[in-house]
Amino acid sequence: MIVDADLRVPGDKSLTHRMLLFAAMAAGTSRLGGALTSFDARSTARILRQLGAKVSPLVAGRDITIQGRARFQRPTKQLHCGNSGTAARLLLGILSAHEFASTLTGDSSLRRRPMRRVTDPLAQMGARFTFEGQDGLPVTVEGGALEGIRYTLPVSSAQLKSALLLAGVAGGVPVEVREPGGRSRDHTERMLRAFGYEIEDDGDWIRFAPTGRIEPVSQEVPGDPSSAAFLIGATMLAESGRLRLRGVGVNPTRTGFLRVLARMGAPVAVENHHEVGGEPVADLIVGPAELTSTEVAAAEIPGLIDEIPLLSVLASRADGTTVFREVGELRVKESNRLALLASNLRAVGAQAEAHGNTLTVVGGRAMPAGRVVTAGDHRIAMAFAVLGTLPGAKVRVDDPACAGVSYPGFDESLRALAAGRRRRA
Repeated sequence: MIVDADLRVPGDKSLTHRMLLFAAMAAGTSRLGGALTSFDARSTARILRQLGAKVSPLVAGRDITIQGRARFQRPTKQLHCGNSGTAARLLLGILSAHEFASTLTGDSSLRRRPMRRVTDPLAQMGARFTFEGQDGLPVTVEGGALEGIRYTLPVSSAQLKSALLLAGVAGGVPVEVREPGGRSRDHTERMLRAFGYEIEDDGDWIRFAPTGRIEPVSQEVPGDPSSAAFLIGATMLAESGRLRLRGVGVNPTRTGFLRVLARMGAPVAVENHHEVGGEPVADLIVGPAELTSTEVAAAEIPGLIDEIPLLSVLASRADGTTVFREVGELRVKESNRLALLASNLRAVGAQAEAHGNTLTVVGGRAMPAGRVVTAGDHRIAMAFAVLGTLPGAKVRVDDPACAGVSYPGFDESLRALAAGRRRRA
């Protein structure tokens, strides 16, 4: 493949979820431009409508308007989160401070993901939860007046951290959170500071005080760095050329994968730095690269957890053996992502093993060929689609459409790379 492209990736998934939630909590009308219109984002919008907010249809290329309300209304039926763990966990935090009962559910994949790691601290704050099963959705939350909390998370997780912070916002109570093993993405903290809330981070504890107020906004959503990673990876595997991705979010808690790629001999140039709504944004420029192996340490994982599928398929083309440490959290993503990565890499002819919480990938030059089982996991589908761009590769992804969970039009963007089309992706 020869690349000659100047593209934009869809709006950031994490930011879109959060901006929709904050806009719905503001009494007034907000406008979001460039927001992600994926399946996950539509799940969040649908639930917010059930809770009394007015949210315009999520259509690519159109602004979204949200007529929010200071307090949500009682829903008349279950809140279906689709495949979105972000929607489920952040809403559990917000609804913990609302004096009514509501039930959250999701698709078969989301129902397998653990929720007690979120509900346990929220219960300490005063909310009550009833599970139909042992740990996953459906779960009914009965909210009310909350108390503040000082809590050490069981794992570093932006979703867990954000659920507690949003409970603090909705309940008007202080929250202190400690993350073990490195900082997860800090989008929620940045947004709260922009609304006047006091957020202190001493490197150990994050301390929130209910000093601000959620107000309507008019804002653009930066491009998603996790989506950008897949186009960057495909370009690195190309024969020649150059790719520029415009307006991508480069929050330091989201760009750990760029540092790993630099160690693998594939630096990505970062140009045109600016800021949008408190979030750093820039253009990313990359070309083909000869990749070498590396070791990804445990402390790096929270900042690149969503990019491990892409990094692992790139590692299968690198010289030497790449090791990912402490990636056990991949077992409770949209799939058992750790097991799927190892088995699918082997299925296409690479050497890979998952032992305990470690993933090991041995690089090689044999052309990948075989069938990839996604289990509906969008990042598995996109990662192996990237591997399939190699000339002569015969990689068959069983459910390529599931990429629409986070990247609508991903296949079209891959084709745009090869066609050298200079346009918006």
